[in-house]
Amino acid sequence: MTTPPNGPEDQPQYGQPPQYGQPPQYGQPGQPQYGQPGQPQYGQPGPPQYDQPLYGQPPYGQQGFGYGGPGGPELADWGSRVGASLLDGLLSGIPALIAYGVFIANVIANSDGDSYTTSSDEGPSAFAVIVLIIGVLASIGLWVWNRVIRQGKTGQSVGKSVLKIKLVDATYFQPIGAGKSLLRDILRGIFDQACLLNSLWPLWDDKKQTWHDKVMSTYVVKV
Repeated sequence: MTTPPNGPEDQPQYGQPPQYGQPPQYGQPGQPQYGQPGQPQYGQPGPPQYDQPLYGQPPYGQQGFGYGGPGGPELADWGSRVGASLLDGLLSGIPALIAYGVFIANVIANSDGDSYTTSSDEGPSAFAVIVLIIGVLASIGLWVWNRVIRQGKTGQSVGKSVLKIKLVDATYFQPIGAGKSLLRDILRGIFDQACLLNSLWPLWDDKKQTWHDKVMSTYVVKV
């Protein structure tokens, strides 16, 4: 039967190995101490964490490129933009053109053919007028669907889809939405009526933007 230590001489001294059955004490040799070499200290740099970006790399989820930069979208050329606009205009204008043709044919049919006599000219019938109105409304509806809703949601009208180009915002390179797409087309019409240089501006602009692109902060890029 062992006798428990009774005095200081029976207690383990600092720097001595622990006795059998006793737990190691702080400060004894062989035990890692805070502040000793080889031990990571609080607040000191350790190995890189998985959620920290490496030096020179952008944080996850952020774009690391600008317009036309390495890895970024390539700006569309002027010819592709003009071709897409022509296709969109043709698509929207088809119903109105058909209705106008019916209207003119009806006017000619109701005419007596005598250019010197206009008293017997009955003019267009009610049917022709209705067809013309429906055709114009159909063209407006196609324009809204194609240039506002479709282009705002996907970045591509029918013409842009055929020519493999896309309308995006200048910050995140994402579709601009129906509201901004509508405002952009309205500005386009105003600027084109005021000065033809608006449509020609991408030919020498370093960002290949029209005036309405600059106002709305948009790019047209290749897909």
